[in-house]
Amino acid sequence: MPDEILTLPEVAGLLKVAEKTVYTMAQRAEIPAFKVRGQWRFKRVDLDSWIEAQKASLNPATVHNETPPSDSAAEHGGRQDDH
Repeated sequence: MPDEILTLPEVAGLLKVAEKTVYTMAQRAEIPAFKVRGQWRFKRVDLDSWIEAQKASLNPATVHNETPPSDSAAEHGGRQDDH
């Protein structure tokens, strides 16, 4: 369903966090949400986009499909050879 609307308990289950956490995040506009007669609701597509943005902000290399630079010393047992 493209415009699936989720309740607060459903979002808490989806994100694997407490309902109070989702409630607080919604109040602080830290997560995309809207109210219907005083109860929080969430569009699934908005949450999916928000999740992807959160993942990208934690690992900027994924934004450009780059792999993070490797530590060549670690790859060679802690030392670099002069070959």
